[in-house]
Amino acid sequence: MIDLQKVRDQIQAYKTMCAQRNMEVDIDRVISLDDQRKALQGQIDQLKYQQKQHANEQQYDQAKALKEEIKVLEEQFTAVKQELEILHYTLPNFIHPEVTIGKNEDENVILKEVGTPRTFDFEIKDHEELGIALGILDKEKAAQVAGARFVYLKGDIVLMQNAIAKLTFDTLTNEKILAKIIKEANLNVSERPFVPVIPPLMINFETAEKMGRLHPMDDRFIFPEDKYMMIGSAEHSLGPLHMDEIIPEESLPLRYVANTPAFRREAGTYGKDTRGILRVHQFDKIEMEIFSTPEQSEEEQKLIVAIQEYLLQQLELPYQVIGICTGDMGKPDYRQIDINTYMPGQGNYRETHTSDLMTDYQARRLNIRTQKPDGTKEFVHMNDATAFALGRILIAVMENYQNADGTITIPKVLQSYVGKERIG
Repeated sequence: MIDLQKVRDQIQAYKTMCAQRNMEVDIDRVISLDDQRKALQGQIDQLKYQQKQHANEQQYDQAKALKEEIKVLEEQFTAVKQELEILHYTLPNFIHPEVTIGKNEDENVILKEVGTPRTFDFEIKDHEELGIALGILDKEKAAQVAGARFVYLKGDIVLMQNAIAKLTFDTLTNEKILAKIIKEANLNVSERPFVPVIPPLMINFETAEKMGRLHPMDDRFIFPEDKYMMIGSAEHSLGPLHMDEIIPEESLPLRYVANTPAFRREAGTYGKDTRGILRVHQFDKIEMEIFSTPEQSEEEQKLIVAIQEYLLQQLELPYQVIGICTGDMGKPDYRQIDINTYMPGQGNYRETHTSDLMTDYQARRLNIRTQKPDGTKEFVHMNDATAFALGRILIAVMENYQNADGTITIPKVLQSYVGKERIG
């Protein structure tokens, strides 16, 4: 939820920014409703004061008349407030000055490219061909059991996925490794490790709305009668972890990491990316969530991207760091940075990581504040990001590390976790 006073102070710039995001929102109506809300609240408060004075002076007829007048105004106030809340939630966040102005994903910017795609001297296979041949991927049985866009992972590929998860948690919970990443990225942030969390896999509609993640609802797996939503990422239930709390400033930043299943309908993508496990209804994802002061949040996002790069470099995979343009960013995002990893089976880089700096946009909805040493309070800033979308990174590993005989070499950093050097 955006700070309306900040919108008022920069109304024309905000309107321009909304246009750059390709978002149609009625800002003038929001401001008008906010003015009406304030005016009605002032009238109600004044009449209640007068009502109290008349009651104290035993002027009961006047007090009763004021009570009826207050009732009418409170009904108007409720109607205005409800419409304001609905429209207020539609307003997007401001954007970082460095975000590129663009209409869609075609205008995203490559900020960095690391590693060189491998050259193969044999005819390569994509991950689905490799997985079926090795007996580690079974879509046919999953389709019988659950339907399209589900898959069974079996055997050594499960061990490798668990190894990637172990590598990630060993990195994020190790203060010395984080200190190394921070030093190499020249960042001014604390070395505080991430706290592992097992969060709920469902959240109620009210919380999802506060997170700004309930819509588009047709891409969620929902239980309408119970008003619950299956999470599409651990971020959805990590973000509300401190809802309605005041966090002492000295406790920030708070960093969390969770490895959970993620559930998505993939609405509007039917017929697209149907091979293998690139775009499925259920997949595992390791997510990072950070709560910080406003002064810390940009550096925390830089830390997140540095961690993502470090993990990909450990797997020795080629990747691109992508600056997401205004027309491709989500509504809560102040700045979004993605990482695309090279997948030889597609001959292209595909998204494997994202990093979203939301400033105080979600914290306002969730009512998460911090208290400074002088006692003043302000909303925290929030970052969320992918450590690994495990299905997609398995694709990248399988395709980049495939051999002519159909086997898959396990990346060196994972071999001690898996207990072998290759699959097959």
